[in-house]
Amino acid sequence: MDEHIVMVDFGTGLKLTEKQLNERSAVATVQLRRRGVRAGDTVLVCLPVGPDLLVAADAVIAAGGVVWPVPVDLDRAGLGERIRASGARVMISDVPAALEAAEESRVRIVMSVADLSGRHPYPKSHEQSTESDRAGPAGSGD
Repeated sequence: MDEHIVMVDFGTGLKLTEKQLNERSAVATVQLRRRGVRAGDTVLVCLPVGPDLLVAADAVIAAGGVVWPVPVDLDRAGLGERIRASGARVMISDVPAALEAAEESRVRIVMSVADLSGRHPYPKSHEQSTESDRAGPAGSGD
């Protein structure tokens, strides 16, 4: 059986097969649902054109969400305007300017491409890291 290539990343030459897309999208869909994405939720997606964008959009749709694409090449003001106009509380992005612009919006959940892959499904919250930092290393006797 031939592999069906659904995308070629022209920057790297990497190919994404239909099987890879399905596998990555299934994992990403689970991660979105774990983070609270439900049917009808608007999800901002600000990623460069490539396999990650395709996986993110596919996963949002599979989770029942509505994809609101945001071009990565907008300036900070343009990004902020698009993000605020969406009314979304969830954003998928690795773009620093988009992450900064989201701070002045309704966005409360920001996921990276790594989060979608399940490599970082539950990052420590600020409160958890503060408590564990105060406790010191396990077994230190302090």
